[in-house]
Amino acid sequence: MRQFLDFEKPVAELENKIDELRQMTDPNGVNIEEETARLSEKAEKHLRAIYAKLTPWQKVQVARHAQRPHTQDYVNALITDFTPLAGDRLFADDKAVIGGMGRFDGTPVMVIGTERGSDLETRLQHNFGMARPEGYRKAQRLMRMAGHFNMPILTFIDTAGAWPGIDAEQRGQAEAIARSIATCFEVPVPLVATVIGEGGSGGAVALGAGDRVMMLENAIYSVISPEACASILWRDPKQASTAAETLRLTAQDLQKLGLIDRIIPEPVGGAQREPTVAIESVRTALTEELKTLLPIAPARLKELRREKFLAMGREALS
Repeated sequence: MRQFLDFEKPVAELENKIDELRQMTDPNGVNIEEETARLSEKAEKHLRAIYAKLTPWQKVQVARHAQRPHTQDYVNALITDFTPLAGDRLFADDKAVIGGMGRFDGTPVMVIGTERGSDLETRLQHNFGMARPEGYRKAQRLMRMAGHFNMPILTFIDTAGAWPGIDAEQRGQAEAIARSIATCFEVPVPLVATVIGEGGSGGAVALGAGDRVMMLENAIYSVISPEACASILWRDPKQASTAAETLRLTAQDLQKLGLIDRIIPEPVGGAQREPTVAIESVRTALTEELKTLLPIAPARLKELRREKFLAMGREALS
């Protein structure tokens, strides 16, 4: 069943009426096809109007929608001959980070991403996409392997942030994230990062220091969650919507600030309504970006990547 967000209630009511009409056995003179077509058109109009003026807080809710396609969905749809790789060779295999080798439109690639899970069982298995140090060390291992075998790296980001538990801190969470970012800068192959849902804090940046950073139209990317920000600044989590406005966490804001390179369009109503269409849009964007990056020599690629992120700091200080 399709899950609706609070601000989508007008659309939900219309679509429920459509479902009721389609299940009617005794229409009592009502032309069901004509009425459902009228209601469908009305629902589509409402949906377009709603999504044309989403607030930052509403985009946060869309980015977190449980039915949005997750990293595993992108891997299944975009990558052929995928071979998953596990473990950091130091402590354990963190299932919040998935990765492996495969082919993207025939090109050998390394794929790494945070996976939230799609139901309660898989969410618990993947720890809701919040990685521990071993997850980021696995990512580092796979990135270095990609560099060794000259394979472009595709990362998919969808996490509220790194796991904040004491066990993660005891095993060096901050060092693991910092080392993962450093590895992103060191690899001599193209790295394209795509924020497909929620890009939260260092847990997202650990996989996001790429030659190209892309975001889906309704994704978010922020140093802190709106709820945590509101708790710190106003000591009131109910101020989350105000925090979302202040954080400039939408794809549109981040592109204006020069922090991301590309916005990938979503179907009307978000990627959760038409996952296949959203995934194909990502395929198109990845194809175009890789076509630009693959001819660049490794040394020049690393130089441009480094300069890109240094320029962000210079711009902020000027």
